[in-house]
Amino acid sequence: MTPYSDEAGSLPEVAIAGRPNVGKSTLFNRFIGRRKAITDPTPGVTRDPVGGVWRHRGKTAFLRDTGGIRPNAEGMDALVAQKSRETFVRAACIILVLDVEEYTAEDEELVASLRSCADRVIVAVNKVDTEKREESLGEFWALGFPRLFAVSAAHGRNCAELADAVFDSLDFSEQAEPAEAPPGEITLAILGKPNTGKSTLLNKLIGEDRSIVSDIPGTTRDIVEGRLEYRGRPYRILDTAGIRRKSRVQENIEYYSVTRAIDSIAEADVVLLLIDATEGLAEQDKKIADQIVKKGRGVILVLNKWDLVPRGKKALAEAADKIRFQFPILDFAPVEAISAQTGWNVETLLEKAANIAGQLNKRVETGILNRALEEWVKATPPPRDGRRAFKIRFITQVRKHPVHFVLFVNRTEDFPSAYLGYIKNKIRGLGFADIPIEMEMRLRESKAPGNRSAPRREKHK
Repeated sequence: MTPYSDEAGSLPEVAIAGRPNVGKSTLFNRFIGRRKAITDPTPGVTRDPVGGVWRHRGKTAFLRDTGGIRPNAEGMDALVAQKSRETFVRAACIILVLDVEEYTAEDEELVASLRSCADRVIVAVNKVDTEKREESLGEFWALGFPRLFAVSAAHGRNCAELADAVFDSLDFSEQAEPAEAPPGEITLAILGKPNTGKSTLLNKLIGEDRSIVSDIPGTTRDIVEGRLEYRGRPYRILDTAGIRRKSRVQENIEYYSVTRAIDSIAEADVVLLLIDATEGLAEQDKKIADQIVKKGRGVILVLNKWDLVPRGKKALAEAADKIRFQFPILDFAPVEAISAQTGWNVETLLEKAANIAGQLNKRVETGILNRALEEWVKATPPPRDGRRAFKIRFITQVRKHPVHFVLFVNRTEDFPSAYLGYIKNKIRGLGFADIPIEMEMRLRESKAPGNRSAPRREKHK
């Protein structure tokens, strides 16, 4: 496994620095043109650095929003501060965000730590919504940084001038914008309830500490991305926030985090649904699975922390059987055991994901499908219900990724679900064994040409 590029490529990097709750994420979202970083009045919302492409005046840079730095930080705050400082070291320019309403001891400590790289620092005094508020800038000019702008990240005031100064300071001579989607790239979203090892898995796959890892539930809030190449195939990995039951989600921050985690399913080709092998399946895992199937994405059920489970030769098979019994909606999904902490068996996930992505993008010709259908029906005819026989006229694949088939029948009402399951299982034998399949029924009374009876549709998954 080789990280084939940082998400920034060779773009010049800009980092946003500041204590918690000065408006860093609001400024970040304004500059990249979309709401990628979670914004909330609660201090310390951002933890992992969040990155995005920043385009201005026909040029492109890579902007990183960092977690707030607190003095004498301990625990989670110390991990956030360490990750932020690592980002500052790499940055070609640092936007130091201060709050015009208050200059604190936290600000003072951060300013002192940035003195050694003052030539890379541009100060943005935020929340200057009116000209009158500019009268309060004296103490900020006294800090001695020659480049200072009074801005309002929320309203955009003077943000264009700040952007001009940042881009004027950057070297674009070796700029090479990262490809947004390299040919054949597979996107994997890591989902699961809190503390199943999602961030540890991301870091192990890409070979660097991109996500903060902690025993504290809910450590990851924003989606953290990484990229790698394995056996010549590029992969994009999305580390998401842990998903708890809705009744336990009480803070706006966690609500936004969970919402974005669920949204990542639609962005992914394959979801790695992490299950703590020491705890087993949770009710929340089933709800995540339901979303995956609804969106027609591939999924691998990943039993993480397998190194902590007493096991024999049959342990994995027994665990997989138990999961399939509890998880009938995902009876098609592969089950893999790994240890994200040690790296044991994690490469298998990439191999499986590539296989599943191939199935999602597979299309079977209509002629081949209907010749197979004729054999299936001949071997096991549809049942009768006392009135007249159910008949299948025709089948076609109308979409791939997600995979969708349409079955034309003489009667949609009361069509036996067991027989639909039979047809679906036969279709899996054509190269769709490990993915969700959407089956839709449409009414066609006869094969006679010119029959224009209005189709009725029913979907089955």
